[in-house]
Amino acid sequence: MNLELSQFPTDFAWGTATASYQIEGAATEDGRGASIWDSFTRVPGAILDGSNGDVATDHYHRVAEDVALMSSLGVNSYRFSIAWPRIQANGKGSPNRAGLDFYRRLAEQLLDKGITPFATLYHWDLPQALEDDDGWLNRDTAWRFADYSRIVAEQLGDVVGHWITLNEPWCSSFLGYAAGIHAPGRTVGTNAAHAVHHLLLGHGLATQAIRETQPHSQVGVTLNLYSVRAASDSAADRDAARRIDGLQNRLFLDPVLTGAYPADVLADLGQAEWFASQPASDASTIAASIDFLGVNYYSRFTVAGGVTSSTADEPASAFPGSEAVQFLDAGEAKTQMGWPIVPEGLVEVLQFVEDRRPGLPTYITENGSAFEDIPDAGGYVDDEARLEYLRSHLRACADALSLGLPLAGYFSWSLMDNFEWAQGYTRRFGLAYVDYSTGRRTLKRSGRWLARFLSS
Repeated sequence: MNLELSQFPTDFAWGTATASYQIEGAATEDGRGASIWDSFTRVPGAILDGSNGDVATDHYHRVAEDVALMSSLGVNSYRFSIAWPRIQANGKGSPNRAGLDFYRRLAEQLLDKGITPFATLYHWDLPQALEDDDGWLNRDTAWRFADYSRIVAEQLGDVVGHWITLNEPWCSSFLGYAAGIHAPGRTVGTNAAHAVHHLLLGHGLATQAIRETQPHSQVGVTLNLYSVRAASDSAADRDAARRIDGLQNRLFLDPVLTGAYPADVLADLGQAEWFASQPASDASTIAASIDFLGVNYYSRFTVAGGVTSSTADEPASAFPGSEAVQFLDAGEAKTQMGWPIVPEGLVEVLQFVEDRRPGLPTYITENGSAFEDIPDAGGYVDDEARLEYLRSHLRACADALSLGLPLAGYFSWSLMDNFEWAQGYTRRFGLAYVDYSTGRRTLKRSGRWLARFLSS
């Protein structure tokens, strides 16, 4: 189908997205404390190229330049995250004024350019001091997160009206506490489900705190949802799809939208007894009313029963309780991350949400692709593959709208190349190419195409 701007509502949020640890740098400046990613990047072999986010893209010192870059793209929204250790160095206590001032300057400059700030309160940079007390495996961390969220909302609520509590709690819990390939790098097996619960409890408590101090704010949470397909109609393959859909999607979506964890997933994890021992009030706290749901969509899993195997970026250990599941190559083209390119899966996950909470506004809060970028002498990248990825997924957004799904916005991942977690600086997702030796940003062909599309 053709792609036209007129296929989208006039109030559609067109944005791009980033995360604090991936771009800010200034790791020890102005009272910022250490995060679990500062610690994890010092573990030998944890990061593919041995790098860290100490400098990253130096966004902390280049805010005006980066806001101007967004303005040149023509976006009307920007999703960024707030670094908890920049607000509370040890995860508790009085706030750090310099940290709050930094995010106020960012939000004010965005508003001056007509760009709406969407602030994520937790994009994985837990203060190391809280991890020293068992991190998200400790129920108390949920309450510390609520305290921090209240502080930020009180201090910045006049310039930020859209809040996202958590980004991808699946990654925080299962990559961080089961597979050990993300910070804090722990491998506690199915007990990582305790981190799932405490993260979601933190979301609910934070939602309450924001509403108490900023009752007119819009509050949501971002989940990374996957389309999951069984390789065949066999009982083994259908059970494999049930297990992976349960661990990736329903374990997070159901308690937030329906107030109950899926019983089959808790049974798969062997954690039903532990979840039953938690206070009954937790369910209503987690299911606190949200104004929107953020969906990070990247790909589809095709699965079958059989000997456990892994995909490029999601090892089998990231799905505890899913033994005897194979992740298959279904023949789709892939990004440099090894993720299959399946635009129609975006519509499937939006329908999945609609089936559980009809009419709930959704935003695609992340969608993007890594490919090997080869810049010319001026730093320009002719990234035809990324451009087509972007265009095909925007067509999928238009398809979703044509079906009546309540899609309210799209945020491209990412504004610029950055520190890509365990992959270090070896993967580039940006609409703008970053020369890491100089910090220079140059819009790629994909970014220039998006700017033309938004101005059409």
